[in-house]
Amino acid sequence: MNRTTWVWLMAIAGAGLLLAAPIGLSSNPYIMHIATIAFFYAILASSWSLLAGYAGQFSFAHMAFMAIGGYTAGLAGKFLRFTTAPTGTCSELSLGSVWLVFRNISGENCLDLAGETLANAGVYRMPPVVGIVAGIIMGGVFGFLVGVLVLRLRRTYLALFTIGFSEIVRIAINAEIDLTDGPNGLELIPLFPSGFHWFGFDFSPTDKVPPYYVMLLVFLISLGLMYWLAMSRFGLFIRALREDEEAAAALGVHIVRYKVLVFVITSMIAAAAGGVYGHFIGVLTPNIILILQMSLVIAMAVIGGLESLIGAAIGAILIEFALEFLRTSFVIGPIEVDMTTWRLVFFGLLLMLTLRFWNNGLIYPLIQRFTRAGVAEETVAKRQQAPAEG
Repeated sequence: MNRTTWVWLMAIAGAGLLLAAPIGLSSNPYIMHIATIAFFYAILASSWSLLAGYAGQFSFAHMAFMAIGGYTAGLAGKFLRFTTAPTGTCSELSLGSVWLVFRNISGENCLDLAGETLANAGVYRMPPVVGIVAGIIMGGVFGFLVGVLVLRLRRTYLALFTIGFSEIVRIAINAEIDLTDGPNGLELIPLFPSGFHWFGFDFSPTDKVPPYYVMLLVFLISLGLMYWLAMSRFGLFIRALREDEEAAAALGVHIVRYKVLVFVITSMIAAAAGGVYGHFIGVLTPNIILILQMSLVIAMAVIGGLESLIGAAIGAILIEFALEFLRTSFVIGPIEVDMTTWRLVFFGLLLMLTLRFWNNGLIYPLIQRFTRAGVAEETVAKRQQAPAEG
């Protein structure tokens, strides 16, 4: 059995283990919650790895795109409704036998004013999946706009620009209280408002199992898509741009197209994670865009392996579980160590040591050892065999 087959078998076994995990963990909502959040960070860390590790675009706007996806999904649920009859009081769009109704942002609810008109009509809330799709589209739109603006910027200037963009998004969300509820947080309905029923299993709207599988599905699809892109000509071209833009352009690589495209793809993936995360948590606040949150995603990618999608994802999952389990304080003699604070110190120390001694992260070298074991010896043997045969 060749090495590629072993890699695929390991990947399938890992995916199968994650799919089967709720069988033993469904009775522990706390672990299921942490696992779902871990997949969320794995999506962000791996997509940021594609952007920074493969394409060389060091961006601090990843959490902003996540927030754009989450807030778009939340606003769609807050202000959009489907009705089976026109209201006459709201802004609305006819879609055949139903109407898409836009509720007014401030003032009296236009749906209440249309009470008699809608007395015998149905009024339906926007399904979460529609809001999530809208969030992905908005993430792509903003990713395209930012990508076009920063395509001529590199490294430090790109980082500063994206920090400024993130702050603009955070301040705008914080200031528009009528629209986003500002610092109080925008409330979102659960992913399955009426519960979930499947093959005789009944789950309530607050059950952790259905969101676990939704976030896992988004994670596996996004990771598969990014891995396919990284192994294709697209991945070869963006790595060429990372190493030397002028040389890549001289060889025929369209610099603008690929720099913008990788920005758009990673922005849409972050927005998808944000939409699912918002409905899972139930509330979004501007604090999710703080630089500390973005630093956490970057650190997860660096510790896992900046130039490895799988390494960054595994690093994010392990770090999320470690940070949660390290919340428990302990006593050493007369001193009580508050781990809610010191856990971040240990995490920062681990990041510093990784940057100093393990440039390729902690997880990626282990993956290389398992997947490329014997490659060097095999290559040397073939080189030695070639002159002998000649």
